[in-house]
Amino acid sequence: MDNPILQTAPPALLLGAVSFVDVLSPPTNVPSREPTAELHCRPRLTHSALAVALLAWSLAPTAWAQEETPARPLRASPLLQEKIAPEVRNQLPVFVRGDRIEGQADVNAVVEGNAELRRGDTVIRADRLEYTVSDDLAQARGHVRMNRAGNIYEGSELNLRVEAFEGFFSDARYRFLATEGHGESTRADFIDAARSVVHQATYTTCQRDETESWQPDWMVRAERIHLDTEEQVGVAENARLEFKGLSSPAIPRLSFPLSDKRKSGLLPPTLIPVDSVNGPTVALPYYWNIAPNRDATITPMVMARRGLNLGAEFRYLEPSYQGEIGASYLPNDKLASRNRWSYTVRHSGLINSPLGGLGLGLNLNRVSDDDYWRDFPRMALQGTGRSQLIQRLLPNDASLNWSQGDISMVARTLRWQTLQDVTAPIVPPYDRLPQLTWRYAPSSLGSSFDASVEVDTTRFHADRLLTGQPNAQRSYTMAQLSRPFLAPWGFVTPRVQVHATHYEFDGALTNGARTASRVLPTFSLDSGLVFEREAEYLGRAFTQTLEPRAFYTYTPYRDQRLLPVYDTAANDFNFATVFTENAFTGNDRLADNNLLTLGLTSRLLNPTTGAEVLRLGVAQRVRFSDQRVTLPGVAPLDERLSDLLLGAAVNWTPQWATEATVQYNPKDHRSIRSTVGGRYSPGAYRTVSAAYRFQRDMSEQIDVGWQWPINDLWGDKGRDLGPGRGQGGGRWYSVGRLNYSTMERRLVDAVVGFEYDSCCWIGRVVLERLQSGQTQTSTRLLLQLEFVGFTRLSLGSNPLSSLKQNIPRYQYLREQVSPPSRFSQYD
Repeated sequence: MDNPILQTAPPALLLGAVSFVDVLSPPTNVPSREPTAELHCRPRLTHSALAVALLAWSLAPTAWAQEETPARPLRASPLLQEKIAPEVRNQLPVFVRGDRIEGQADVNAVVEGNAELRRGDTVIRADRLEYTVSDDLAQARGHVRMNRAGNIYEGSELNLRVEAFEGFFSDARYRFLATEGHGESTRADFIDAARSVVHQATYTTCQRDETESWQPDWMVRAERIHLDTEEQVGVAENARLEFKGLSSPAIPRLSFPLSDKRKSGLLPPTLIPVDSVNGPTVALPYYWNIAPNRDATITPMVMARRGLNLGAEFRYLEPSYQGEIGASYLPNDKLASRNRWSYTVRHSGLINSPLGGLGLGLNLNRVSDDDYWRDFPRMALQGTGRSQLIQRLLPNDASLNWSQGDISMVARTLRWQTLQDVTAPIVPPYDRLPQLTWRYAPSSLGSSFDASVEVDTTRFHADRLLTGQPNAQRSYTMAQLSRPFLAPWGFVTPRVQVHATHYEFDGALTNGARTASRVLPTFSLDSGLVFEREAEYLGRAFTQTLEPRAFYTYTPYRDQRLLPVYDTAANDFNFATVFTENAFTGNDRLADNNLLTLGLTSRLLNPTTGAEVLRLGVAQRVRFSDQRVTLPGVAPLDERLSDLLLGAAVNWTPQWATEATVQYNPKDHRSIRSTVGGRYSPGAYRTVSAAYRFQRDMSEQIDVGWQWPINDLWGDKGRDLGPGRGQGGGRWYSVGRLNYSTMERRLVDAVVGFEYDSCCWIGRVVLERLQSGQTQTSTRLLLQLEFVGFTRLSLGSNPLSSLKQNIPRYQYLREQVSPPSRFSQYD
């Protein structure tokens, strides 16, 4: 009898990889017919086939089923995984369907008209398709289209062993999901699921339009291209790179990425045709992808005036430690007549053990001579071509840390290499050889008390001819006890500290003493209130706060004028330091204080998210006695009222952000220091920032940075399809940052450039002029042509590193937030 279910369902065949027995029995004396709305001639159903049909009917989204069955919450399905596990893949069934199906159970299926075969993440469509079960062989003819995990192949004929993914495709066209790269070939041979070879092939990431005369802006033509989707690498043999009608000479072997995954191989060369110090320079880096957590870069660099420099960098990343090691070596510098070298080591790691956590930190930097920073101002210490200025003070810092529970210990050595200039010598910082620190900070004490004890001993050493004071062994102990009283309406925190210090000098002080000791107590009381109310301004609802704060501190006077200064400097006067006990950082000076700091802050908060929309603040110190403890050469402070700190920050909308801080002297009625900054970021690739910084009698600077589409100036706002796909195709972007000193009436730093995004290629030109010293500047012209998803060719150093480093909130035009999903190409 006829089955009403099959009369309305399209013909389909399920060929399971493991259990497909009895799904369909071979038809008996059934003539072939053209497809109609229903099947008048059907194969005989077994019990298994009937069960499958009933299951399909029960899952069909019919109208009455939706009305009768209440909605149930959605659940995650394992079928929507990006990658299918190997142990699952070989158990997946094969589905075929089309306008007409003929075949035998467990043997084969022949599909005519709108033929389709599915297995896991592989979908094949064609005019005609044959599938043989024993060989797992699919043969497709006429308008063949195959989707393999989002990668698309099209052609005229396909022979493929589906599970092994072995076979060939004639007249194949292909498109890769990760890079949107595509091309054509006379034949594609599939070696396995990850590897294939295309013959007489092309490759480009330029998006094809519908016109027959379409030609990509750039394209690679090759005799053969080997594609490895597991390693995400393509290798072209006897290839030519064409751009705008220009073709490169034949390249015997050319590798390129099929995703943003790292791969070993030569990186694009760096050419600096003009260099006033080193002459024309060419660098050819080689990248070695050792493992997912290790890599290395080897960079030979030829400098016309100096010779061959070899640089290398090794990076590693483990669950409990990470770091990098770099070195550079230039034998027999032709200009300096000596060997030049540099190295850097950075490491941080933590090892957990029953005895506690043990950590090691290294930051080692060293160069061969004092002129290195001048001769190679833009070469990174590891010699890998990174764009960074070499400083004249190079730290060599090693620390060993241990902690368990409330106790921690640190053993540290720090030695500085100071690159001296006879015309502008600098006083070197003190080396610490070594420094030992022990700290006890109990996490919980009775009655909510907080306490800590810190003991430190450090050997300070430097050249006495440059420092003018003796070296010393300094030891100190600092203990503190506080009791915070916290409530929703405010807080009160009394604190008491005792600081004991002892010095042993290797030479006599001006009073003849070779030792010195100092014991000082400090008392402080911090308190604040928090008032809140609902408010409305400019049609918006807010939670407004009023937060007064009072901070009192007292430290008695001890004469410290004879004590050398080893690690101490004056604290900057700002909102972060105005509510602290000591006016100095370090431990060589403890300010005598008898002062009260008063502050008031008001905020407007978004009542829904808690985000701060507006902040206004003011703070001032009231000094009850003179501060006589100062740094050498600084007069005592006798003003009863300190300068007034005024601050404001406005984030009225996510696009706008402004902030200002003013240090105002009420006695002279003028500002001592001011900083005002703002940022406008209305969308992607659109940001403008400006800052004004003023310090009386010292500096006054204006800083402006931007990234903006120039097309906006003539009304081409572009469509929401990403850079380079707006109206008229390509889009121009202006990028830059200018730092101008109004006192000196000159540009201190300048980075100005243009970017052009033409959908599948990006051009960049950047002029960079940065100050590397009081009188030295470094000027470079950076040019780059990027074939999107393929490679970058640079003339000079990579401009992207300069733009990222110098322009606030600069956004790479093709920054990919997450990898594309194969379901975006789902068929």
